Amino acid sequence: SDQGFDGVMIRLGGDFLTCKTALTERTDNLSVNGLYAGAAASLSKVAQLAAEESLSGMEFAFGIPGTIGGAVVMNAGAYGGEMKQVVHSVRLLDEELRVVTLSGEEMAFGYRSSILKQRQMIVLSVELKLMSGDQEQIRQKMNENMSARREKQPLEYPSAGSTFKRPEGYFAGELIMKAGLAGFRIGGAEVSKKHCGFVINTGGATASDVQQVICEVQRQVKHRFGVELEPEVIFLGEL
Repeated sequence: SDQGFDGVMIRLGGDFLTCKTALTERTDNLSVNGLYAGAAASLSKVAQLAAEESLSGMEFAFGIPGTIGGAVVMNAGAYGGEMKQVVHSVRLLDEELRVVTLSGEEMAFGYRSSILKQRQMIVLSVELKLMSGDQEQIRQKMNENMSARREKQPLEYPSAGSTFKRPEGYFAGELIMKAGLAGFRIGGAEVSKKHCGFVINTGGATASDVQQVICEVQRQVKHRFGVELEPEVIFLGEL
């Protein structure tokens, strides 16, 4: 919100930036290769360490501009991969300020959601289960994904990433483009002409500008195609 957020923001650092290899135990007592990452570790850093250790499974996350804690909350995904596929367990601070550990299954991962969208718990660290792979092939896949991002996404402008969830049976960006909304703007907020699924900040955009663009896109897509677009971004404060 342009009026700010009536609450406390905590930026994790220190040990929460840690990323290292780990031997992860599955419930069937089989040892598997994995990584340990503090909640503040960047997804790209985790993916790069996985590649250095010839571990496959995190290629999809390379280039996603976020932390592994946020990725767990949202079950982040791209290019056929998602956190659900690689999370072994998550260490959390629960509502009673107790440190608890939930398995990947207990995290109730869904499309851009997890149990953390319903419960007010804070991610402290994550253990990933990954497969041994060929380092050259892993790096090649990471580079291909990064090239696709640069080619198709408006990375030259600030944005909150993909703005809308994918509606069942459709692609949000395609519907927005067919509605003639490429380049639609209010203030400094604009529907990207490069990828209509992104609302970008062309300069000086306010939260209100972005919200108004989102609402108008939702209205027109609903009117023309009967499809409800649900935002993927999270709104904080009064909007």
